[in-house]
Amino acid sequence: MRHMLSSLIALAVRSRQFLLFLVGGVLAASIDIGVLQLLLYNNVHLTAATTIGFLSGLFVNYTWHSRVTFDTAASPTRFGRYLCVVVINYAFTLGLVTLAQALADMPLAGKLLALPITAINSYLLGKYWIFK
Repeated sequence: MRHMLSSLIALAVRSRQFLLFLVGGVLAASIDIGVLQLLLYNNVHLTAATTIGFLSGLFVNYTWHSRVTFDTAASPTRFGRYLCVVVINYAFTLGLVTLAQALADMPLAGKLLALPITAINSYLLGKYWIFK
């Protein structure tokens, strides 16, 4: 895990594009969490607030990567590919979280392991498939 994280940091330092990718991810996560908290503060139902926050972050993430990280025009085809990667990463994360829960009663360990793997997967698929 430590080696994977240090490799991720080294890649970010060497690659301006990957650094922009990480910035976009942090921005999208911040939007997701901020919208969620704002809606919960205004007594919006938890499920609705979570969904709206998630979708807000998802659209910010796609827009950022299309315009900033990969400098390409948004299109329905690219957005469809992006959604495919979101589903793949979600399924992978869910699998690791479930496995970590079953083996060690530590779902957070599965999530922490999934984060750098899905970040690299998203970057590579973004660069060579989604936004190509």
